[in-house]
Amino acid sequence: MPLNRRKFLEKSAVTGAGVALAGAVSAPGAQAAEAKRGAKRYAFTVLGTTDLHGNVFNWDYFTDKEFDDKDHNDVGLAKVSTLVNRVRAEKGRRNTLLIDAGDTIQGTQLSYYYAKVDPITAKGGPVHPMAQAMNAMEYDAAALGNHEFNYGIPVLRKFEQQCRFPLLGANALDAKTLRPAFAPYSMHRLRTPHGRDVKVAVLGLTNPGIAIWDKANVQGKMTFPGLEEQAAKWVPKLRSMGADVVIVSAHSGSSGTSSYGDQLPYIENAAALVAEQVPGIDAILVGHAHTEIPEYFVTNKKTGKQVVLSEPLKWGQRLTLFDFELVWERGCWKVEKVGAEVLNSNTVEEDPKITKLLTDEHEKVVAYVNQVIGTNAAEMTSAEAPYKDVPIIDLINHIQADTVKQALAGTEHAALPVLSQAACFSRSARIPAGEVTIRDVAGLYVFENTLEARLMTGAQMKAYLEFSANYYVQTAPDAPVDPAKLTNANGTPDYNYDVVSGLSYEIDIAKPAGSRVTDVRFEGQPLADDAKFVFAVNNYRANGGGNFPHVAAAQLVWSNSDEIRNTMIAWVKAKGSIDPAAFAGVDWKLTRNGTPVF
Repeated sequence: MPLNRRKFLEKSAVTGAGVALAGAVSAPGAQAAEAKRGAKRYAFTVLGTTDLHGNVFNWDYFTDKEFDDKDHNDVGLAKVSTLVNRVRAEKGRRNTLLIDAGDTIQGTQLSYYYAKVDPITAKGGPVHPMAQAMNAMEYDAAALGNHEFNYGIPVLRKFEQQCRFPLLGANALDAKTLRPAFAPYSMHRLRTPHGRDVKVAVLGLTNPGIAIWDKANVQGKMTFPGLEEQAAKWVPKLRSMGADVVIVSAHSGSSGTSSYGDQLPYIENAAALVAEQVPGIDAILVGHAHTEIPEYFVTNKKTGKQVVLSEPLKWGQRLTLFDFELVWERGCWKVEKVGAEVLNSNTVEEDPKITKLLTDEHEKVVAYVNQVIGTNAAEMTSAEAPYKDVPIIDLINHIQADTVKQALAGTEHAALPVLSQAACFSRSARIPAGEVTIRDVAGLYVFENTLEARLMTGAQMKAYLEFSANYYVQTAPDAPVDPAKLTNANGTPDYNYDVVSGLSYEIDIAKPAGSRVTDVRFEGQPLADDAKFVFAVNNYRANGGGNFPHVAAAQLVWSNSDEIRNTMIAWVKAKGSIDPAAFAGVDWKLTRNGTPVF
């Protein structure tokens, strides 16, 4: 019996009490033989994906060719579908569940196209490609990710309607009623050869950072309490409802850290804390952190029980398998053993069922991103952007500053100088000499950030730069410099290293973090602490993403609801040409005791 979606959502808005029948009679064999000997056992497998980010095909829309990286990973649901089919064939279709841990509808030009260019929310609009693929693969449930909210709640709700499986978010609450805004959980029955079904509960938890990162879309509409407190509320309920197995699908990493500092009293990457603090959980599918964790055990402090965690690599590069072994004891099923592993999607071909289903959508997006919108005088790449001032990052800052200056013309802040921040989102971004397409520009800014303008002082900008410089590994004055080992200190991602235009400065990597930025100047003069600036900054950073100092509390003087990526595309279209000589320069550099590193 398929899940009755309308009845499920009506009921689950209060209790999350949907029940899906996921099994029928298993084939006789080893389990039946054991049953004759009196040992009632049953095994099943939960397959998991996370952070798919709009990847259906093994295709890179920014390079217009098959996806590839240095490890030769493959991406996309079409590859994952082949792995899922193989596992189902091996284990028995009725002895498996397929779930996801969020961040599904944002990340590629495919997902952008059906949110903005040919939106699924339009009257008579298309069905989202991710909904089509996941429906065809017969997903059983998916947790909400933070990027589900990037395009606004109407797009998310339409996607939810198009899915034939529930979107789960026990800690996504209606801001007024504080009741679940989405189904908190789903319940699934797996039929055994022993007369009693196994009831498997899947509890969905999303990321509290949504309140910061997508403040414009959710403020006053939804609130997002911590994962631990909501798991502590729901897991006992699921057990009392007869759940034999409880699985958490959590869009939250396992490290126990946060990128938004003290702006929220919740932990961003709380999956391991949930396992440690909340009794009654058997396994957690981890998402959000974009790391690969094949199998990781956490001991629950209250029960001493081992809880298994697994995070498959992003974009469909891996598929997690949780293998459960149950035994019948004292009138109920008990989890006797559970382990996890990941399968690599580069070991299989794409499922022709999925590629055939979405070929038309794929071709529309390929045609869209290859539209020529201007010309470029000289090739620009981001290969050295993490450690050198390069023109391609200067371009982002130039467009952002230009946009803010035009927006503030005629206002009380028009006379203030405009600074701008940008980060290297992709080390493979490239804008060729000659014709420039939409995908060339879009590939430079791969996130759906929007642009804001905040008031900052010289002292605050110095602190901002100093915090950004934590990105570098301290390197002694006489030590060799390997660019591959110089960056990402303490796990800092490239997107949390900001370059600021409008100032000149040096970063001394021989000095310890916190005392690296030197010779900060504005228009050739030492930067005064009381100088006032307008700071062009993306909404992720302005809302606290990365926990940079001062900016989140700074006065907002202007904001734009359009993505920076679209602003850049429109700028290139309007200008018709890009000339790096008009905006590129070396305003910052790495040094050691005053000597440039490069």
